[in-house]
Amino acid sequence: MDNYGQLIISGLKGTQLLPEEVEFIKTEKLGGVILFSHNFEDPAQLAELVNSIQKHRDEYPLFISVDQEGGRVARFKKHFTQFPAMLELTKHDSPKLVFEVHQVIAKELAACGINLSFSPCCDILTNPENKVIGDRAFGTDAEAVEKYISAAIRGLQTSGLLSCAKHFPGHGDTTKDSHFDLPVVKTSLEQMRSREMIPFIKASKSRVEFMMMAHLMVDAIDGKLPTSLSPKAYEFLRNETKFSKVVITDDMEMKAVADKYTIEDAAVMALNAGTDMLLYRFMDDAGRALKAIREATKKRGIQKEALNEKLGRVERCKKEFLANYQPIYIPKIADVFNSPEAKKLLTQVQSGQSNKIG
Repeated sequence: MDNYGQLIISGLKGTQLLPEEVEFIKTEKLGGVILFSHNFEDPAQLAELVNSIQKHRDEYPLFISVDQEGGRVARFKKHFTQFPAMLELTKHDSPKLVFEVHQVIAKELAACGINLSFSPCCDILTNPENKVIGDRAFGTDAEAVEKYISAAIRGLQTSGLLSCAKHFPGHGDTTKDSHFDLPVVKTSLEQMRSREMIPFIKASKSRVEFMMMAHLMVDAIDGKLPTSLSPKAYEFLRNETKFSKVVITDDMEMKAVADKYTIEDAAVMALNAGTDMLLYRFMDDAGRALKAIREATKKRGIQKEALNEKLGRVERCKKEFLANYQPIYIPKIADVFNSPEAKKLLTQVQSGQSNKIG
């Protein structure tokens, strides 16, 4: 049996594993799961769910991922410290504060068994009409965003979480939401290099472990294919940022792609284009994608050598960061939540007091 399931991260239906989900994780050697608010009741339940997932791991643990950025993008609410959005946080003008906030976010997530955060946003809020990014961005110009990216990544990755820079090549100068439509970016390559690329280059230099490819139509890169399906876009990512680690797509079920391509075709196209991992909200579609990948390898529509290279990147990451996995001891979780450190930091954030650093 091949292990192409390692190239997939998939969502789950509820707060407990269903028998068919157990079967899928085990037989397909699934690479990871992504959790949402519908998978969450409280930290203890979350940890039980994660423990039950990891019980069915292959050689290495699964990536257990979430979008927990702060502000309006926070899948877990109850008991988790609720920090403001990044645009609000950076009004303190303190990378040190951003670092400490991300440390708390990471410690609380890691306490429940989460090991991968789909953050930080490297997008620059250059278009004030952009609601999908909006206050999720660290700033409205490249220098402001670059100033905080390293602090966020270090805060997460020194406290038990892998980090993912998103949404390459930059979702800040759009008005459409790729959840519902395909945004078009008219920015020139020269302007992208002098603006959008700066935070992603900073993320790469800060040793971020993942980068997420967005679903965008960027005419300057490829006027025919969305970036998530475009070989030119992945080549641009690797060349511009010098990033050699794991590249993952944004959710492949978002309408920016799903309205124009079948799940099967999009999966094969994205892997051929250059992604290492595919992200799905639902396991049914993840299964369809895997079936299509296997059929494509039989017909030489995907080169096995290329898939092996992707599997190698995923394995390297897991071997380096997840090899010493231990199940979560649930009685100890309460000690991490509502800690004096987190309360003090939240008060500091809310009161406008911060220790500014250069």
